[in-house]
Amino acid sequence: MRKQMWLCAAAALVLTGCGQQAKNNNTVSSAAASTEAAAETTADTTAADTTAAETTGKADDTTSESTDSASDETADAETTEGTSDADGTKSAKTDSDELDEVTVILDYVANTNHTGMYVALDQGMYEAEGLKVNIVEPTEGATATLIAVGKGDFGISYQEDVTIALASKDPLPIKAIATIIQHNTSGFVTAADKDITSPKDFEGKTYAGWGGPGESAVLEAVMKQAGADFSKLNMVISDGSGFAALESNVDIMWFFEGWDNIKCKLADFPINYMELRQLDERLDYYTPVIITNNELAETNPDLVKRFLKATSEGYEYAIENPEECAEILHKYAPDYDMDLLTESQKYLAGKYAEDADRWGEMKDEVWDNYTDFMVEYGVIDAAIPASDCYTNEFLPE
Repeated sequence: MRKQMWLCAAAALVLTGCGQQAKNNNTVSSAAASTEAAAETTADTTAADTTAAETTGKADDTTSESTDSASDETADAETTEGTSDADGTKSAKTDSDELDEVTVILDYVANTNHTGMYVALDQGMYEAEGLKVNIVEPTEGATATLIAVGKGDFGISYQEDVTIALASKDPLPIKAIATIIQHNTSGFVTAADKDITSPKDFEGKTYAGWGGPGESAVLEAVMKQAGADFSKLNMVISDGSGFAALESNVDIMWFFEGWDNIKCKLADFPINYMELRQLDERLDYYTPVIITNNELAETNPDLVKRFLKATSEGYEYAIENPEECAEILHKYAPDYDMDLLTESQKYLAGKYAEDADRWGEMKDEVWDNYTDFMVEYGVIDAAIPASDCYTNEFLPE
């Protein structure tokens, strides 16, 4: 659902206005997504707080209502803890001395991009690996920056965020360790009754988004390839009203298929959808991804492996049991409409791993293709090796 998902606040506009990272799902792809989307690596994080993932994330609201409060050493947050079920019932192993406590910082409010982690939490998969997992939502600063400075152990980000963070003059000490969704599931959307079915039709139209540099680059690229003049596109910041904006003064938006498009379908709002990876194969990037701090990966690789083992089990369970897992997510995010969660989970069940040999696995060519794209359109100054950006070494065999 992702998107650029460079600022956490920008990601909020996308997932709130459009429904993701996903730049769901994928987010944002963003970034995806599109987030759901990408990071501003210079954010001041010394005062950064995090808000509980055990809060109720409204589908069309960027705020969450906390139900329980707990103090966490790595972030001032209300958290969803790995030793409790959603209703507060303690699980079998409650002695904190027996568990390694870790904090996961989301890219936005809880949504179906994150279901596998909530499943692993709810079904005791983290606890089985000796982990007490606290899932929190960011309230200030980009997730990539928060992870870099040790506010959390793992975070949800996007390929473009990670690339920008590592290509900067002061690279952040982070690395992607798994992709949540195997392909970019985002694209451009217009109302079906408007004669806009290709980027060639974008001239003279109004696009509403979140204002990231990667966002402009993508629009310029797809319009250029279609023979259209990017300078003739009017770009504004989304007001957060979602697809309703397409009925008024907005012509084009960036949606995630597994979230925003489903909301349109449930509302019986017909749309034209232009999938990004069909417009330019280089835009088939990973969004969202799980990141960690380099220091943690180097000093405690066993913990990283245990976290990903349980997380992988959670997503594999979600792939096999989408409707049940929609209900599990609803326990932690009860303000979402169940029809939305169920349809989103059914869609993502086929997208989490899709054509990969295992959930979470990434490839050099995907990172290299999008890095080259970002260089070509001036988002970053120079390419960086894929090996600097990600690793598969912590994934279960």
